[in-house]
Amino acid sequence: MTEQMSIMELVANASPLVQLVMAALALASIVSWIMITQRWFFFNKSVRQADAFEDHFWSGIDLRELYEELNSIEDLTSSEGLFVAGFQEYMRLEGRAGLDPEAVMQGVQRVMRVSLSRERSRLETHLSFLATVGSTSPYVGLFGTVWGIMNSFRSLANMSQATLASVAPGISEALIATAMGLFAAIPAVIAYNRYSAKMDLLSDRYEDFSEEVIAILHRAAHSRDLKE
Repeated sequence: MTEQMSIMELVANASPLVQLVMAALALASIVSWIMITQRWFFFNKSVRQADAFEDHFWSGIDLRELYEELNSIEDLTSSEGLFVAGFQEYMRLEGRAGLDPEAVMQGVQRVMRVSLSRERSRLETHLSFLATVGSTSPYVGLFGTVWGIMNSFRSLANMSQATLASVAPGISEALIATAMGLFAAIPAVIAYNRYSAKMDLLSDRYEDFSEEVIAILHRAAHSRDLKE
């Protein structure tokens, strides 16, 4: 308890600029942990939803029936949204007289590429902030440390006899800024690397699924048979 109070006293006695740096780093750390937690739930939920829908998709259900089932749902999952977007465009173009199957599939591919890009943007949400915190927090903390140490040595000019005890509190205050910078940066870097890998895996999975849907619709466009 004594150690904790001494740290709080050091923070309270720090210069206003160093206190501002510490406050900014503390805020960045809190926001980072909120985003880390939110992204953890998001990615786990996305994997479960992709597993569930792909199992349903490959169960042999008629694609028109699946489309009608999903078309009445407002909040679609990523995989569901990809399928609905592609199949909806397929049905729209298929109904046009004189449109050859290759033209139909080109339209379907364009729509699914747009949907894939939108899903990737959703996967990247908050990752740029974590990357920014991870890369800049140590330097922000170092700035606070340098400023605090500079003030400590400047105060020596007004002392007739300089001792280690006279500058130690100021240096300790300054070093807390570096520690806080590392405290904010390390979890953010770990989370960014982890979630970037998960984002790539999910993005590749959505892309593979889109290619499979396109292949099925390509066969259907030539045979007019929507049974798998």
